[in-house]
Amino acid sequence: MEKKDLLIARSIEFLEGLKNKTPGTELEDSLNDRFGPGSETFESLSGLVIDGVNEGWAATEEIEGPHYRRGRLLNPCAETFYFSITVVYMESGPVFRGDYHAHPYGEINLITPVTPGAVMNGPNGWCAGGWTSPAPGSHHYPEVRDGAVISLFFLPAGRISYDIAAPAD
Repeated sequence: MEKKDLLIARSIEFLEGLKNKTPGTELEDSLNDRFGPGSETFESLSGLVIDGVNEGWAATEEIEGPHYRRGRLLNPCAETFYFSITVVYMESGPVFRGDYHAHPYGEINLITPVTPGAVMNGPNGWCAGGWTSPAPGSHHYPEVRDGAVISLFFLPAGRISYDIAAPAD
């Protein structure tokens, strides 16, 4: 089995247990307790997504050059319980801010630091590896600092909105 197919298969196994859950802080806490760094699920998904970025089959579309890329691996379908599967690679100097967006139905993210000490900002603060889960209706700038981070994210119904106005700084 190709690594991309293996990542999709392992993601589907993981999504089986989430298909009736609502993204948000409660789910984020549960995911970090059950599937955080060091767990078989986290290490397997993280390893495969790092391989995907390094081998060039994940996060293939440049958004703002090679330091900010994303790519959808699979659109929502019955097999994924109608979640999409997407990979984002973000690399910062001190801090990098990506595209402002909204989550109509929420989001579930596996955060994998590539650079030791790199972190990504989630709804409950900076995440140095583990899970974030923005709630339905949430909106934000994805931010990373102190190096490179990969996010493997699952969107209910594949819904994400980039046509929302960002707040004035």
